Amino acid sequence: MFKIGEFSKLSMLTVKALRFYEKQGLLIPAQVDQWTGYRFYEANQLETAATIKALRQLDFSIEEIRTHLNGMPLLDALAAKKKALQQQRAELSGRISIINYLMEESNMDYQAVVKEIGPCIVYSEERELERYSDVTALVLDSAAECRRLNPDIECTKPDYGFCEYLDGEYRQTHMRLRYSQAVTKMGVGNARIQFRHLPATKAICIYHRGAYDRLGEAYAYIYRYAMDNGYRIAGYHRERYIDGIWNKDKVEDWLTEIQLPVE
Repeated sequence: MFKIGEFSKLSMLTVKALRFYEKQGLLIPAQVDQWTGYRFYEANQLETAATIKALRQLDFSIEEIRTHLNGMPLLDALAAKKKALQQQRAELSGRISIINYLMEESNMDYQAVVKEIGPCIVYSEERELERYSDVTALVLDSAAECRRLNPDIECTKPDYGFCEYLDGEYRQTHMRLRYSQAVTKMGVGNARIQFRHLPATKAICIYHRGAYDRLGEAYAYIYRYAMDNGYRIAGYHRERYIDGIWNKDKVEDWLTEIQLPVE
């Protein structure tokens, strides 16, 4: 048998590492003197030590090493680690691609963020509008009708209201819109007002400050961002109105968030 210092030299693992692997249950001494506490290892444990050292160099976690030592064949353990590393490489490549995109982007008016929009309950109304300027009337009319049907209805905090454009093409007039407002509970609907449960949604989001007639620039940016970074569009884009004519005196202070659902 070898004392821990001798085994450390032969295995090329520090004493500190050997004590750590013992604590983790990966490499337990063959014998521990009950009086002195000295630890002794057998020669056949050098193979286990070599396996642990090799797997640690391949970035195996303690749990992954334990799984192998407890019976998973080495080839299976290596295949599982390869798959995990390939996934990690894909994620890192995606992040690097986004960083390069932002570094090369000359127009930095917009900063794209991918985030998870939580599930919520909304009331919605669909309507054909003659002009884009009629959106404000749709928002106010929908709120009034929902309140008439549900006097005790409350909007979520923070507020979350948005429009979706339902036409399959761009239209300057007679466009079909759906306005939705998040509320705290389901309510009573009618031919105009419908309540829905919206699931959690992954979305690319950017903020646009200023007049709505410049939103085209924002849409060009967010769709190009999605395409350049390998995202697949998974629903209608949403215009979330945070600040506008109802609470800001200056057009340049209007704030709109564009949310593009993606996979």
